[in-house]
Amino acid sequence: MPAKPESIRTERLLLRAVEEGDREDMFRVFSNNCVKKTYMLPDFDSVEAMEKLFQRFIALSGNPERFVYGIALDGRLIGFMNETKKDENSIEMGYVIYPDWQKQGYMTEAFAAAIGALFKMGYRSVTAGFFEGNAASRRVMEKCGMTPTGETEDIEYRGETRKCILYEIKAG
Repeated sequence: MPAKPESIRTERLLLRAVEEGDREDMFRVFSNNCVKKTYMLPDFDSVEAMEKLFQRFIALSGNPERFVYGIALDGRLIGFMNETKKDENSIEMGYVIYPDWQKQGYMTEAFAAAIGALFKMGYRSVTAGFFEGNAASRRVMEKCGMTPTGETEDIEYRGETRKCILYEIKAG
């Protein structure tokens, strides 16, 4: 399988490696309560804990074997996407965008570009999931051509069992 592109440019965005200069923006995403409702993040008990996850994102996004990108608008990190599991034919993705940048089409633009890159890399299907009730994420997936797989997962998150609904798109 070919390595991921170093970066992916869209009309308005740049998907690129997470960098040291992104610390403040990543910490803002990590600590946002709206983000934590829909993207599985730990409750950080210290700045050091956030720093550890931030450094992991830097390492993973710089690894050509891992599909992990920061999403930048005019040089500023507004979100990120990451693989959650993969095999030689399929990959599951997660994504988040900071609330100030939601409802402007940025996530759809970034995710559609990522799907295109994943198909060029040789993946035959891309899947993603969202917690039941997260209509915004469902719309992103649908706008990117994804359809329900018919599968759901019950996930324990923040003290409650949440239903995760899976969507998929297959290479044409």
